[in-house]
Amino acid sequence: MPEFFYVYPAYLGQGLSRADGRRVVAGDALAELTVDEIAQAAKRLGYKAEVQTDKQYPRDTSSLVGRVKVAKHAGVTKTQFLHLLTAELRARRPPRGKT
Repeated sequence: MPEFFYVYPAYLGQGLSRADGRRVVAGDALAELTVDEIAQAAKRLGYKAEVQTDKQYPRDTSSLVGRVKVAKHAGVTKTQFLHLLTAELRARRPPRGKT
């Protein structure tokens, strides 16, 4: 079993449907995510995270947005991790409509 999760911004982004690759419910999806923002949130959650800027999302070969390589923790699935990650990202962002 692999020791890492790979997280692409598309997994958490508002711009895609589930069929197109989003991995969280629409209400948890976030706009304008960067790999750096994802990596910082993963680190705040206690995960070891590495930004890989030279990677592209396999379903979107037209852009090179990168991905985050995250070391797994025992007993935490990728889906559970993505829910933790979106909660952490939401907690650090200002509420919608306010800047």
